[in-house]
Amino acid sequence: MDDRQLTEELHDYLFAIRSQVHTELKELAREVGLTDTQTDTLWRLSRGHEMTARRLADLLQCDASTATSMIDRLEKRGLVRRVPHPVDRRAKVIQLTPEGCALRDRVIRHTTEHSPFARLDHESRLRLHTLLREAIDGPRKEL
Repeated sequence: MDDRQLTEELHDYLFAIRSQVHTELKELAREVGLTDTQTDTLWRLSRGHEMTARRLADLLQCDASTATSMIDRLEKRGLVRRVPHPVDRRAKVIQLTPEGCALRDRVIRHTTEHSPFARLDHESRLRLHTLLREAIDGPRKEL
């Protein structure tokens, strides 16, 4: 297999994995009464980093007004809250509420249990993790 064909097949596999994950997440979202994007937001907020509406919009690849509307809907459901940013008085940080944390945990548990990566043993997942990180960030420099 030449390089072009290999790269093409790698993209095919990535699209197939994305489709599988999206389908599983969509089923759970429908079950709990959320949209795909709202479920994705819970996932993104689970990383524990400070998240402003602007940062969330960047991660979701949407404009800030779309992210703000979605945050508004999640806030009305009691899943997130806006709190003052610790440094920037003009900004708000989006945080999960206890109800949001419980739903986030359910999303993560469901996604992990139905993950196509679950078919791989631990060592294979570690190798894949390293390779995907390198594909995104470049190889790590050894000190």
